[in-house]
Amino acid sequence: MSASSINTGLAANTVITVDGPSGAGKGTLSYLLARKTGFHLLDSGALYRLVALASLQANADLQDQPAIEKIAETLNVVFDTSSEPVRVMLNSQDATLAIREEKTGMTASIVAAYPGVRAALLTRQRAFALAPGLIADGRDMGTCVFPNADLKFFLTASAEARAERRYRQLIAKGESVDKAALVKDIQERDERDSNRSVSPLKPAADAIFIDSTEMTIDEVLNLMLSKAQPLISRSAQ
Repeated sequence: MSASSINTGLAANTVITVDGPSGAGKGTLSYLLARKTGFHLLDSGALYRLVALASLQANADLQDQPAIEKIAETLNVVFDTSSEPVRVMLNSQDATLAIREEKTGMTASIVAAYPGVRAALLTRQRAFALAPGLIADGRDMGTCVFPNADLKFFLTASAEARAERRYRQLIAKGESVDKAALVKDIQERDERDSNRSVSPLKPAADAIFIDSTEMTIDEVLNLMLSKAQPLISRSAQ
């Protein structure tokens, strides 16, 4: 990738962005899209969760922005794609499960609001745009990281529907959880993500908006694939 690509958000290869709030199904659908298309996958949320996890492990003061930014700048991360799903390594330790814990997710929403953290991770995210293409999952992929992406989706669902999905996931893991508290946490995270000063959560002007509240995973995936098919065919040539 050229230096101009990194500086402007342009990518030489096909880029499809999938943005939206927490719990909208972005991760699952982006993974399925990557498998169907043979494109690379960028889980940008995992990078912010890794910053959060590293901060928690270091007992860092979450209000100390310079300290958190330093952690982001020196983050030692490896995405092991030899396993399914992708295994996430932090400082040579498997962090795949730890970054999905509720405390890590809430902390990620806090540290992601810091401009220095976002700047530290920007170049790293753009470097994922390799041939034949990239599925980029996050909250500002289509607005900030890849503003000139070939195709942009904004996936959402009601807070209640997202809380219900998360509730079922946690119950299936044997965890005890309060559904009302989940709804409240999701609403607070939405508010924080949408109103932060840097790269707020919002649909790109040219994004395809999908409300999955009343849709199944297969229905959403088929819709996204139908929109992406011309790009998939082009990348295969």
